Amino acid sequence: MDDSYSAELERLGDEQLADDEAQRRQIRCGRVCDIAVAGGLQTAGDFYYAALVLMHGVSIDEFATALYFARTAAHRGEQRAWSIAAACWDRWLIAKGRPQRYGTQFLRVNHVWTIEPIDESVTDAERAFYAVPPLWVQRKSAALLQRRNREK
Repeated sequence: MDDSYSAELERLGDEQLADDEAQRRQIRCGRVCDIAVAGGLQTAGDFYYAALVLMHGVSIDEFATALYFARTAAHRGEQRAWSIAAACWDRWLIAKGRPQRYGTQFLRVNHVWTIEPIDESVTDAERAFYAVPPLWVQRKSAALLQRRNREK
């Protein structure tokens, strides 16, 4: 096993968060998939960073794979992965045209920032398990984002 995969995955994750250029994001997603196929995901951290990169992909398959990687990382003890799992699940649902569960994704609908549509049956206790703020906080954050964008 090539131990350099762990360092590379961490670097790819950090780059993915700092870079919003779509083509470079897709290149990083491809590299993570190559590492996964090569058996390079070994530690909880490896799975966490792989999820972090794929969560910023564009396809339903990338979101689903990111969710699997995030859950694997979380079950192996990587606490940061729980919120990534919630975000991946929400992105997957939105990509499928369904309401998000946790309210992690801010969407721009008719020039207004919102977290809607959202599955109202998910409780704030479940959100807390995934380290996601309560629904009222998420809605308030969306409203704040809307105000900030109007001021620009």
